[in-house]
Amino acid sequence: MKKFFGPTLRQAQGFTLIELLIVVAVISILISIALPRFKGMQDEGNIAKAKGDLRTLQTALESYYIHNSNAYPAALSALTSATPNVVLVLPTDSFNNAASYGCVRGGTNNKFYVVYSVGPVGTGSATITSDAVVETVGSSCIYVSNASQDTTP
Repeated sequence: MKKFFGPTLRQAQGFTLIELLIVVAVISILISIALPRFKGMQDEGNIAKAKGDLRTLQTALESYYIHNSNAYPAALSALTSATPNVVLVLPTDSFNNAASYGCVRGGTNNKFYVVYSVGPVGTGSATITSDAVVETVGSSCIYVSNASQDTTP
């Protein structure tokens, strides 16, 4: 009697269609769980970048104020040609790479400013009203100001 010590014909054929479908389903479920977490991490990174950029612009605005007769610039673009030169290139908004951060002057004698990012939703903006910062489109913008402090996000 001869014994056969190797794979049988059935085992040598590979995976069945059902087995492949189960593997694809499991991988799809894992991807659907992981993707929202990656999106949240991307938003957190953009928020951190925006806050860092805004602090840099706030420092540049205060330097401009000190060196230019105690007046803030009419637009952020004036910071790149100011003396002393604090900012060589204006950073772009981390939530809208095609645009720079927004800047508004206002309040009593234009002595206040707010520099803002559109935020994670992409529609945020801010203005100065009665010597205080008011977010004009929802509460999604991230800002720095000499009138008040951003508490979210």
